[in-house]
Amino acid sequence: MINVEGLSYSYDGKGTIRFADLTVAKGERLLILGESGSGKTTLLHLLGGLLRPGEGRITIAGEDISRMPESKLDHFRGQKIGFVFQRNHLVGALTVEKNLLLAPMLAGVAQDADGVHETAALLGLDGIIHQNIKKLSHGQAQRVAIARAVINRPGLILADEPTSALDDKNCDRVCRLLFDISERFKSTLVIATHDQRLASRFERKYVLQP
Repeated sequence: MINVEGLSYSYDGKGTIRFADLTVAKGERLLILGESGSGKTTLLHLLGGLLRPGEGRITIAGEDISRMPESKLDHFRGQKIGFVFQRNHLVGALTVEKNLLLAPMLAGVAQDADGVHETAALLGLDGIIHQNIKKLSHGQAQRVAIARAVINRPGLILADEPTSALDDKNCDRVCRLLFDISERFKSTLVIATHDQRLASRFERKYVLQP
């Protein structure tokens, strides 16, 4: 699913970050660990095509995204990759349902109301599907963000610090949700975090040094 070779990235030509080569199989789970400034989010954004590498190659599902034209990359990312960001970036003026319907629209695929309700039910959101985002608790909003990330059944799910601001109970809940949903959709799951509570849950770890 993922193959990284000779990868590096530089912000404004300063402080180049170099990443060890990496291969992740389809359906595998990988934890990227590192302190602030080690490049966790940078690597996640490179894997998702949100940043372009200075050097090296990133292959996702057999496609070299590091050299993919921007228009094709947008379409590929929308269909193949689901993001769970540190901030949920939900549209506060819309309902849960309408936020979820945005994902297929932006990916250029058909909107499927039945699929939206099915995914919402999987994440325990069926009872609040018509509620406005502004009325949700933090935990509910985070589950909506996860639902939006997987609504298009992506082959790759990328999550950036999904548990670092949560207590132990909610950390466990979010982790189980991500595991369950990735297993159901047979998706590769990559989580980047400094939250050491997740370390024991992953067989594979990729540790970055600042």
